[in-house]
Parts: sequence; structure tokens; C-alpha cells
Amino acid sequence: MSKPVLTTFLVVAAVVLPLTVLAPWARAATPPAYQEYVALGDSWSADVVVADTDGIPDSTYAPTGCAQSHRNYPKLLAAALQVPTFRDATCGSATTDDFYAPQTGLPTGETNPAQFDRLTPTTDLVTVGIGGNDAGFAGAATDCINPDPRGAHCKEKYTAGGVDQLEQRINASEPKLVAALQEIHRRSPNARVLMLDYLAGIPEKGCYPFVPISDSDMAYLHATFEKLNAMVHRAADEGGAEFVDTYVPSLGHHVCALPNVRYVEGLGGVSVNGPAVAVPAHPNSAGAASQFRSALAAVEGS
Repeated sequence: MSKPVLTTFLVVAAVVLPLTVLAPWARAATPPAYQEYVALGDSWSADVVVADTDGIPDSTYAPTGCAQSHRNYPKLLAAALQVPTFRDATCGSATTDDFYAPQTGLPTGETNPAQFDRLTPTTDLVTVGIGGNDAGFAGAATDCINPDPRGAHCKEKYTAGGVDQLEQRINASEPKLVAALQEIHRRSPNARVLMLDYLAGIPEKGCYPFVPISDSDMAYLHATFEKLNAMVHRAADEGGAEFVDTYVPSLGHHVCALPNVRYVEGLGGVSVNGPAVAVPAHPNSAGAASQFRSALAAVEGS
């Protein structure tokens, strides 16, 4: 080998060899973007189930009575982000009051500690899904169930005297959501906070007798549900959270859709669109997966 060629070889080797040695380090997995994720919310964040393929509701992070799915969107998000520390405080029937104080009266007699207790100064990611129970929407929807498909039974009740009581309740809930988001920022000042709305579970027209609610009442619930989601969006803006739209991506997957299409179960609650027995009028496994996709897109889109 001539001297010029040898010199060139040694120079190239001097550059390439260290890169070869360092290659395993260079190919190492990217560290998780978030170290401590806390999920807060009600039954539509817990994605409550009666049971799924893993058995009874998950009690890893909250009491069994919270009815958390083993595959709710917070758990799917935590797994996708490979977060080292994860705490899921979501619980069925929760209101913003249960963020500050323990939630008692669960079906199992258990108590879910105050959801805010899971937050720490080092929490760097928080998802929130709340508001429907503060506004009393679930109870109103139950009132609309009627064996008589004719007429506007619950619409007449909630709009008697020309005043929409549900709309008033929704508007009254907004300051509570804003205050809760502000408290999250106070307790976890470095956290990125995402506020999710509710899946498009209610159609504009009913599907009696599968869901025994008249067309008029279903239309009223649909319009009211949109007002609820609009309030959640406003609260997110006012409370300094990032709004995550789960509603638009789930359009057409409401309670009246075919079993293999819907993301929210009807009164039967038996999901064929995922491995779970969903609680009636709540997201099934496919719905939880849809929520997860929306949340992940928001996190990764930053």
C-alpha cells in the first residue's frame, strides 16, 4: 500500500471507527417525552366497564367501584408515550368536587381519594375529561327514556316556562371547570394540561325501540350535548389548557350506529366493537381507542 493511500485510509478510519463504536449509543431509544402523567376525569375518561377480557374493572390506580377499563384512553396514552410514572384517577360519576375531596358512595362502598391528590410538582402531563356530571346531563338523559316514542317528554320538562334548565346548568358548570384547570396549574406548574371533550355519542335522530327515546327528545339531547362540549372548549381556553377535540373524529359512531360501528353503547351495554361489556350510554373499547388517538395526536402534534 503506497503512503498516500495509507494516509487516506488512516484518516478515514479515524473518523469511521469512533462512529462505529458509538453506533449502539446512537441507536438507543429516545427517552420518554414525559416523565409523570396523571389522568383526571369522570366515567367517559375512565371508559367505565362492567367487565372486559382482563376481568373485573381495573383497580390498579383507583377502587374497583370507579369501573376503570383496563384499556381506557389514559392507559393507552401512557403506554404509547412510555411514561415512567402514571397515575389514573378517573372515576365513574365524578364531578369537579371529587377533584378536591374524596369521592364516596361508589357502588362497591369504596372511596376514591381526591383526584388532585395524584398531582405533584413534578407532574408534567395531565389529561382532563369532566363536566357532564357537574351539569347533570346523565340524569337528564335517563329522564328521556320512555316507553312511549311519541312526543317530547323530557324536552318539555327541561324547557318548561321557556327556560332551558340544562343549558343553565351547563353554563353554571363552566366556572367550576375553569377553577379546576387553574388549580392543576397551581399544583403542577410545569405540566402540560390537555382538556378532552365528549365523544359524539348522541345522534340528531332517535332509533326507537333500540334506544327508547323519542326523536324529539333525542334531538334535544343532541343539541344540549353540543352545548356541553362547547362549554368544555371555552373552559379549556379560559383555564389555560389545550383543548382536544374527540367529538368530530367520532361523528357517526353514536348509540344508534350499528354494533360494529358505534363508539358509545346503547342501553344494552354489550359491546361487539371491542373486548368489553361497556356500561350503557358510555364509550366502548372502540370509543376509548378513538379518544386515545385524538389525545395522542394532540400530544405528538406539539
